[in-house]
Amino acid sequence: MSSQTVKPSYQIESLQLSIAFMGTEQGASILAELPSHYTIEAFPSPEGFYEYLSDQSILTLPDIILIETDPQGSCFDLIEKIKTNPLWRDLIIVVIANQKNRDWKLRALQLKIHDYYIVPFPIDHLLERLNFLVKFKLVKPQLSWLENADVTYKLPLGKKLFDLVFSSLGIMLLSPVMLLTALLIKLDSKGPVIYKSKRVGTGYNIFDFYKFRSMRKDADTELENFAELNRYRMPNENNETEPAFVKLKNDPRITRLGALLRKTSIDELPQLFNVLKGEMSLVGNRPLPLYEAEMLTSNEWSQRFLGPAGVTGLWQIKSRGKNNVSARERKKFDNFYASKYSFWFDVEILIKTLPVIFYKEKI
Repeated sequence: MSSQTVKPSYQIESLQLSIAFMGTEQGASILAELPSHYTIEAFPSPEGFYEYLSDQSILTLPDIILIETDPQGSCFDLIEKIKTNPLWRDLIIVVIANQKNRDWKLRALQLKIHDYYIVPFPIDHLLERLNFLVKFKLVKPQLSWLENADVTYKLPLGKKLFDLVFSSLGIMLLSPVMLLTALLIKLDSKGPVIYKSKRVGTGYNIFDFYKFRSMRKDADTELENFAELNRYRMPNENNETEPAFVKLKNDPRITRLGALLRKTSIDELPQLFNVLKGEMSLVGNRPLPLYEAEMLTSNEWSQRFLGPAGVTGLWQIKSRGKNNVSARERKKFDNFYASKYSFWFDVEILIKTLPVIFYKEKI
């Protein structure tokens, strides 16, 4: 990857950009706040919207497609149909959801739409995102290292072999510990031994992420009730408090045994199977839950996902035991690793991980 930074010379405000919108009056009220250099074609139904696209040539296609969700979520069927058309599949697509719905988020990520917003949200966020997406599309031919990153990215062979050998060795050596942990979890509280959740890793690929369960059953459904405990809930440079990452202080959902498993990082051991399957690496950026990945919408949105997803990483050794690391600082660690990782850098991180495993984390 070249270290030279490509600086776009395009000024979005000097371009007349077209938006094709499908949705209700609620979505239309958001569009009314957009600057005058956006022209909007609005359609209330999928049929009219699809007919409009079908009438366009390559020269008259809209720059941006903005789609509001409907109660049945059928808008995602329309997006899937758009993605199968060679003429339309590279269009910028942004979804506006009128309510929180994890199934919709998952579908949006699977379809690799460009962004997903839940109302209400600041119109400035949407404007910044649209401006970036259009600029990125204009300069993308010059950014050869990003050209198909979400499709063609592969781990270097040396890193892949290192992961394969050491994850296999780790599973064999630690199998007695894992079996004993599984038994203790079963005796300690109700629920499955393994916690499995959808995570977003390298190139926005979604996979099943494994941990030993350290929380009570159905803890995920309680997350919104404890938003005020989030360590990353602090104003950022724009004086906003909406966090990109979630980590709770004194998390009340953790079981008695779970506290010990987390302190010793034993809860992370099942991720060796993720490494063995090729979904993760021993060292990399932590794969994110869907609700975190969909919030990374700034101009730094892509870089952390261009590095491998890891069991441990630069963020872990830099922030373990600290309670004042901001979401922006964490993104900087992730972005730095994605652009600088190497075999010896990985070895250094693995060595430095060992002392922090048993350091009591201040949560």
